[in-house]
Amino acid sequence: MTPGARVAAAAEILDRVLAGDPAERALTNWARASRFAGSGDRAAIRDIVFDALRRRRSAAALGGAATGRGLVRGLLREAGQDPATLFDGIGHAPAPLSAAEAAHLARPIALSALEALDCPEWLAPDLRASLGASFAPVMRALRDRAPIWLRANLARARREAVAEALAADGVATQPHPTSPAALQATGNARRLRGSRAFRDGLVELQDIAPQVAMEALPLAPGMRVLDYCAGGGGKALALHSRCPGALFHAHDSDPSRLRALPARAARAGATIGLLAPGAVSASGPYDLVLCDVPCSGSGAWRRSPDAKWRTDAAGLAQAVARQDAILDAAAPLVAPGGMLAYATCSLLDAENRDRIAGFRARHPEWHLALERRFLPPEDGDGFFLAGLVRQSADTPTAPPDR
Repeated sequence: MTPGARVAAAAEILDRVLAGDPAERALTNWARASRFAGSGDRAAIRDIVFDALRRRRSAAALGGAATGRGLVRGLLREAGQDPATLFDGIGHAPAPLSAAEAAHLARPIALSALEALDCPEWLAPDLRASLGASFAPVMRALRDRAPIWLRANLARARREAVAEALAADGVATQPHPTSPAALQATGNARRLRGSRAFRDGLVELQDIAPQVAMEALPLAPGMRVLDYCAGGGGKALALHSRCPGALFHAHDSDPSRLRALPARAARAGATIGLLAPGAVSASGPYDLVLCDVPCSGSGAWRRSPDAKWRTDAAGLAQAVARQDAILDAAAPLVAPGGMLAYATCSLLDAENRDRIAGFRARHPEWHLALERRFLPPEDGDGFFLAGLVRQSADTPTAPPDR
């Protein structure tokens, strides 16, 4: 495909997303209907679509319209490229610029502060209050692509051996300076899933923030561990990699989300028992119960940028209520002396510290033993972790690890 044809395809897919189609589904459906597009074309088009969604406000302002065509024009303009060079109507390229479009592109555009940060207007006050002085740097970071982080499966191989195996298949990496398992993919990351290291369960895709968060949780052989909102099971697998001698179970209120976990666990050499929703209360108690709760996903907007624009006040209120309900339901599953761990990929205090404060107000016997917040770009995705321990009469209150 020519550059113009790729731009036209990206604009078409963006229009589907703007009409309500999830980005991944829109891309998949386009690819299935466009067998002529090679892997390089699909990758390039995906990059344009996701870049446009990350920068949707600024691209619309610069391009003159909140449409697929307008967003692509805005991206090209911000990059210093004249959109007219691709909007020329030749072959499968977009139709030439109209007089109105050309006139808009010729005018200087002064972006507002929130447009320049690509921040949703309605959520800006909550983000400012939650992030403080980090508000602008974090929002700027979320306009860009996220680095690709990998987690070496230490239960099967040393990180150095994993890096060598990846290099043999052309995937270049560099180790994280403090995390013992993390590798950043620096070249040919798209080859990962075809590599021997991935097929043999030596490595998984996982952002650095949840990797470091899972490293902070207490683990020891023989401990009983429940991943209460397991989804695909990535965090249960990360915990198993640290301590294969612990006993692991995974649960999700929607069992279909666990569908991929058995194959992932088998590849990683992990034994993780799956629990149906009705069976979880009879399976405890557990020494560690992890609740990685459904949330706004605001910390991961670089990876799921359409979620940035789909989140609304009603959805956030529903998420907060669900988070409270999950904590209340999971707490009785924790054994005496065990830990209830709460995690989100949210930047908002409403989903993080406020939920912990609310839980402790309802259950004053629990104290905060651990708290970590991770912020882009230095810490990977936005992520929050809190660890709660039920306090007995003779247990001193420990300050949280901040």
